[in-house]
Amino acid sequence: MDDYGVTGATTGAEVLLTLPVETVWTGITAIDRYGEWSPECYYGAWLDGAEAVAAGARFEARNRFRDGLETYVTCVVTVADEPWRFGWDVYGDEELPFAHWEYQLEAQGATTLVKQRFTHGPGDSGMREGVRLHSDRAAELIQGRLDQLSANMRTTLLAMQTTLGG
Repeated sequence: MDDYGVTGATTGAEVLLTLPVETVWTGITAIDRYGEWSPECYYGAWLDGAEAVAAGARFEARNRFRDGLETYVTCVVTVADEPWRFGWDVYGDEELPFAHWEYQLEAQGATTLVKQRFTHGPGDSGMREGVRLHSDRAAELIQGRLDQLSANMRTTLLAMQTTLGG
């Protein structure tokens, strides 16, 4: 199946937060608080009784898009290197992840440089469906979604900073 460049499509954001790295780590791993900060994710909760961030831990997330569409996904933590890296794969209704999200933190005195990255995986997703339906505009649709994700990352991080005291 030709995915018109969806698999592997990547975007990111780099934001210098006026928070120490430990505070940023607490924020990025507070799955239950993303609804306070994110333009799309309005709910998150750890699953299976998880009480600590660890590779293999699972959480659910619910997202609401501008057009009213809502999605419910399950995420599996793939990297939890406190306080430097946190990442997870996103699953829909199939066995293959359709996205990978990751944060890398760099302490810079009392501030932290946050590098956040999104990579579209091989699984099925809304972006892939949109490209299938509108293959004549595939590049435009993919870039538009990547730009939106990058802007959302910045919005989320800055809102997190405000809430956590930066």
